[in-house]
This record gives sequence, structure tokens and C-alpha cells, in this order.
Amino acid sequence: MINAKGSFSSQVQKDELGVDLTPLIDIIFIVLVFLLLTANAPLLSLTIDVPTAPNASLNPVVVKNKITLNVMTLTPQWAIDGHAYDHWSEFKTAFNIEINRQPHANIIIAADKSAPIQPLMKLLALLQQHEISNTQILMDNSE
Repeated sequence: MINAKGSFSSQVQKDELGVDLTPLIDIIFIVLVFLLLTANAPLLSLTIDVPTAPNASLNPVVVKNKITLNVMTLTPQWAIDGHAYDHWSEFKTAFNIEINRQPHANIIIAADKSAPIQPLMKLLALLQQHEISNTQILMDNSE
């Protein structure tokens, strides 16, 4: 056993000869936090079936009970199933009649690419008044 000579007490000698684990514990906690923050959390995903071939043809969806609402560039700006209406009040009345006749119909909105946004916003507000939230919006992907 090593014996230190001088005026040191035996308690001071035991403290100086012991191993200080504080820096080691600090490093372990830093590494642990780093690993927790960089771990990959499982991402929620939704599986979608897409065509595998680039030239695969898409089959059109046939909906028997539907109402198609059109927003056009020029006057008349609104149409229901191809029948155009010059004024908003006429369109709104025709839409109310159609939605009362077919309350569970699928609503399809087809807007021209260059149509102003105001008629579309009026149409969406009308759908919200009727509490219709399930609609399909057709988009033209041509450039």
C-alpha cells in the first residue's frame, strides 16, 4: 500500500486516489441525448396504388349520381352539368334545386385554368353553406 507522508489526513488521501466518474457520466448523457434526437421516428404513411408503367392508361371513374359544377373564364361564369347561368342568383337557385333533388350526389368542380378566383370562392362558400365538404376538383395538367 502507498503511504503518503506529511500532514494529509487519511480522508483526503482516499478522495485523491478515487476515480471521478462525473466526466464519464456527462459524456454518456450527451451521447444518449444525441442518439435519441437523431433516431429515426417511424413515419406515418398512406399506401397509394399508382400505375407502374409510364404509359399505363387510367380508367375513368364512372359516377352515376353526380353534380358537375363548372367555373368558366368568361360570362356566363357558372354552369351545372353543362347548363350555363348568367347570374349568380340563377345559379344558386338551380344549385339548390339540384342538391335537394339529389342530396347524396357527388359534387365535382371543374374550373377553367384561367378562370378568375372570385367565382370559385363564391362556389366554395355556397358548398360550405350547404355543409358539403366532400367534393372532387378536376384539374387540367396540361401546360
